[in-house]
Amino acid sequence: MSLPDRFQAAVSGWLAGHSGSHREGSAALSATYRAGGSSARIDLGSYLVTRLPATFAAVNRVLAELARRRPDLAPESLLDAGSGPGTASWAASDLWPDLARITFLDNSPAFLALAAELARQGPPALAAAIALKGRIDSLTEGAAADLTIAAYALAELPVEQAAATAEGLWRASRKALVLVEPGTPQGFARLRSVRSRLLRLGAVPAAPCTHALDCPMSGSDWCHFSVRLPRSRAHMHAKAATVPFEDERFAYLVLVREGAPPEGARIIAPPQHAKPGVTLRLCTEGRLENRHVARRDGAAYKQVRKLEWGDMISPVTEEDTP
Repeated sequence: MSLPDRFQAAVSGWLAGHSGSHREGSAALSATYRAGGSSARIDLGSYLVTRLPATFAAVNRVLAELARRRPDLAPESLLDAGSGPGTASWAASDLWPDLARITFLDNSPAFLALAAELARQGPPALAAAIALKGRIDSLTEGAAADLTIAAYALAELPVEQAAATAEGLWRASRKALVLVEPGTPQGFARLRSVRSRLLRLGAVPAAPCTHALDCPMSGSDWCHFSVRLPRSRAHMHAKAATVPFEDERFAYLVLVREGAPPEGARIIAPPQHAKPGVTLRLCTEGRLENRHVARRDGAAYKQVRKLEWGDMISPVTEEDTP
C-alpha cells in the first residue's frame, strides 16, 4: 500500500524544502508512539518519513472495509479528529472523491499548518479544508460531519478517558465513526471500552465486529490486524532498516448509525496453512473459535484458501458445524 501520487508528491515536496537526517527524530517518535505520548513535540519531518505511510496504510485498509460493508454510505462531509498532517483525510478522499467538506481538528498548530500545506496539492475538498485548533475531548457544536475519523488519536488519552471522548466523537458523527489505534493490548483496551459504551447508545458495529454482543476477547488476547507497506529509501535510512517493507499492526472499530452488523465471521489471526487444509481463528456471533477447513472439502476449501488475516467469511461459505 503506497501513498496516492498527489499525496506522495506533496509530502516529497515538503521534505525537499526541509532537508535533514531523520534518524534521531525517528527513534524519539517510535518511543513516543509506543508509550502513547503526546504528538505536540514530534519532529514533523521524521513523522512524514516514518509514521505517515504506515498510518495511511492502516486507515486506508479500514476505510476500504467500511466502503465494502456500507457501499451506499457516500459521506459528503468529514471530521478528521486529531488530524495530524491530514493523513486520514487523504485516505478518505481517495475512496470517496465526492467529499465536499473536510475539517482538520488538532491541538497542534504545527500539524494543522502542515496539513493545510499538504492539502493545497490535493483535490478540491482537501484544498479547501477547514483547520480547527482544538482537542478531540472537547468538540465544539460545529464539528459535526457525516463521517468522523480519529486515527491514532485516542492513544494519547488514558483508557478511562478514551470512552468518554469517543462518545463526543460519536455524537458528532451523522453516519459513521471510524477509530484506528495501535495494534497493541493498550490500543485494543481503549477500543473495547469505547465499543461497550457506544453500543449502549445505539451504535451499530460495521467492522471488524460481526455482532453487537459482548466482545469475547479475554485474558492476554487482543484483536488487531496488519497491513504491509513498502519502505522508501528515506524510511529505511531513518529506521536503519534492512528489510524493504514493514508490517503495521493496528486495531480498529467502525460504528454506523443504521443497519445491522455484517453477517459472517472475521479472521482474527494469520491463517495456518498445512497439507491437510487451513485452520482459521474466527470471531463470530460473540464467540471465538478455531475452524479447520480440510483440503478434501473441495468447494469450502477453495473459498477460504486465499483468505487473509482480517478478511470475512460470509455465512454461505461456513460449514454447518464449527
